[in-house]
Amino acid sequence: MAETTTAVSPCGGSAPAGSGGAGGSAEAGAAAQQGGIMGMLFPLAIFVLIFYFFIIRPQRKRDKQQKNMIDSITRGDQIITVGGFFGTVREVREDSFQIELAEGVRVRILKSAVQTKQAGKPQEAAS
Repeated sequence: MAETTTAVSPCGGSAPAGSGGAGGSAEAGAAAQQGGIMGMLFPLAIFVLIFYFFIIRPQRKRDKQQKNMIDSITRGDQIITVGGFFGTVREVREDSFQIELAEGVRVRILKSAVQTKQAGKPQEAAS
C-alpha cells in the first residue's frame, strides 16, 4: 500500500506532495509571507517617523533652547524659577545660582530650576 502525503500551503490550499503544484505553492507561500512582513514593517516605519518629527525632534529643540538660555545667565540678570519665584542672580556657580529674592534674602538654586530669564527689570509693587 502506497502512502500519499499532502503539502499544505500557508494560503490554505493543499496539493499532493509529488505533484508539480507543491513546489510552486511553497514558493508562492514564501512570497506571501515576505509580503506580509513588509506590509507590517511599513506602517511601523511610518509610525516611528511621525513619532520622531512630532515628539522627539521638538523636545530636543526645546532642551537646546533651555540650555542656551541657562548658559547665557550672568550676574545681575532677572530670572523666574519653576516654583514661580522672581529673583536677581547674585552669583553663578558650576551647577547652581545664588539669587536674591528680596532685600537680604538670598537662596541657592539649581540651574535646572530656572524657568525663564526676564528681558527687562521687574516692576516693583506700588506701595
